[in-house]
Amino acid sequence: MSGAGDSEIRELYRSLILDHARSPRHFGRMEEPTHTADGINPLCGDKLEVFISVQDDTIADVSFEGKGCAISLASASMMSERIIGQSVNDAISDIELVSQSLSGESAETLPGKLEALKGVREYPSRVKCATLAWHALRAAITKDRAVATTE
Repeated sequence: MSGAGDSEIRELYRSLILDHARSPRHFGRMEEPTHTADGINPLCGDKLEVFISVQDDTIADVSFEGKGCAISLASASMMSERIIGQSVNDAISDIELVSQSLSGESAETLPGKLEALKGVREYPSRVKCATLAWHALRAAITKDRAVATTE
């Protein structure tokens, strides 16, 4: 990050990560999910389970539970806010966009508050923390029974 808006993006990144880590949205086990997946980041020990309810090709609800670092929990919380009401295809597009953006493969702007997640690129070892929930979401959508991992 270099340029005039860098300090604003850094501050937005810090404040959103802290807010979502302290008060994660949609945290807890969903009663009757249609899709679930586990995710693990073996390097830092983050473990999440993602629950989604898909109705008529739309993500009607999402929740997650688990434990992890502030970045991992905040990213899962931000993901959950973003995908409720989206079509499955739009959610898959967001998964790709976030993964590519945080890994530096894409310079495309992330939608809404997700743009703040780009701050994690300054800490390459933490990118896997930020993408864990997104990997688990992909596994849930595709009903992949393997544990989603960042490795």
